[in-house]
Amino acid sequence: MPSDPNPEPDQSERVIFVGQDKAGHWIVQDDRRSMEGRFVSYGAALHYAQAERDMYHASIEIAATPLIPLISFAPVGRDERALPRAA
Repeated sequence: MPSDPNPEPDQSERVIFVGQDKAGHWIVQDDRRSMEGRFVSYGAALHYAQAERDMYHASIEIAATPLIPLISFAPVGRDERALPRAA
């Protein structure tokens, strides 16, 4: 008797990267560029990545090249408006 087909398509495993940008900030990003965290130390970044790994059933990799932040670290200019709340 054939088994029922898998209701969900095969999804590739998410990868979470821990690394620094060119300025030396510690960043955690996923390979889908849908998540980013910024941290003051490698340890804090790795702790966050491990928690996210468990939630998303992802793997963690240490970035071999500098990561590019999804959101700029530059302060908001006088003529710009900050977001009313974080996403």
